[in-house]
Amino acid sequence: MNIQQLKQLNQLLVEFYDKLSSWEHSVVKETGYSLAQIHTIEVLGCHGAMRMKELAEKLGITTGTLTVQVEKLVKAKLLTRSTQDDDRRAIVVDLTETGLALHKHHNELHLALVKELTRNIEPKNAAILIESMTLINREF
Repeated sequence: MNIQQLKQLNQLLVEFYDKLSSWEHSVVKETGYSLAQIHTIEVLGCHGAMRMKELAEKLGITTGTLTVQVEKLVKAKLLTRSTQDDDRRAIVVDLTETGLALHKHHNELHLALVKELTRNIEPKNAAILIESMTLINREF
């Protein structure tokens, strides 16, 4: 990519991030939970039960910060917390039925948004977009 294309793509990515972030905040606000809590539910909904350390890494936060979030989500009956038989020090968190339902609802909102945003993209261009986003995500 030349410098002009990089600048243009940078501007487009920043604009997209700002718009998506605004949308996400408005949708999450209706749930009564924080954006960080919903992101925790999203990761567990997509990947299943996992150790606190692994979940913190996926969220890009410390285990201390995650502990506070998990405590609130356990009290809200959205998560369960347990130990593993082979390593009693490792705490594993998982979604409850209520947490799964919240994840499903939030995911449906995401799918509806993506459907709306991509309604004018032709299938061949959709394939290119998916491939490009996959490559970009791998760089993180």
